Amino acid sequence: MSILEVTGLKKTYTTRFGGNKVEALKNVNFLVEQGEYVAIMGESGSGKTTLLNIVASLDKPTGGTVVLDGKDVSGIKESAVAAFRRDNLGFVFQEFNLLDTFSVEDNIFLPLVLSGKTYSEMSAKLQPIAEQLHIKDILKKYPYEISGGQKQRAAVARALITSPKLILADEPTGALDSKSTDELLRLFAEINRTGETILLVTHSVKAASHAGRVLFIKDGEVFHQIYRGDCSNEELYQKITHTLTILATGGETK
Repeated sequence: MSILEVTGLKKTYTTRFGGNKVEALKNVNFLVEQGEYVAIMGESGSGKTTLLNIVASLDKPTGGTVVLDGKDVSGIKESAVAAFRRDNLGFVFQEFNLLDTFSVEDNIFLPLVLSGKTYSEMSAKLQPIAEQLHIKDILKKYPYEISGGQKQRAAVARALITSPKLILADEPTGALDSKSTDELLRLFAEINRTGETILLVTHSVKAASHAGRVLFIKDGEVFHQIYRGDCSNEELYQKITHTLTILATGGETK
């Protein structure tokens, strides 16, 4: 069953001076099935961040539709957008977006606090997630007291605690060292195996090679896609690298 349907998606920006129009997205079409792990790649300026922002209801499309679990995201009233994001989407960002004045636990609780949940409800939801992500020992600490890898695991916990229909990850390994990157990618794979649907935007071939499918965006359109199939991470890495070379040189995919 498709959890996300992107159809004929277009986004045109008008520049501030001169009134020139820039097509960030021209005609993007793809589906994401329930429980899939999909990576989106493309060169800077290809439109992948614009695409993520529209899926996240942070921006409105010029044309086309984004349907999440049967609901047209672009049709949500402005007054209801924040609640929609909170109830349906989990976000993992490159820069963690944790509040230094809140403990790790309170940062994770924040979306549930905004939903009006009680402390006992929040605590019950956090315990299994904290165990899965190995962060029980840092819950009372503050973000400035923990490592980058621990911050990102806290951010993943915050994304999971609302039981979202879709997790959106924007360059989640970008601020991590190699060891923390490996750990986060292992956690993402583990989370996906439990049934979570993940849409990952990344420049990292290594990060994308852990996904089940990779979409390549070029000039505002889906240029190509690769399915993992029986490929190992290493084999998928090589396929992604080959496709990125073609993207850069203007060749054709087979």
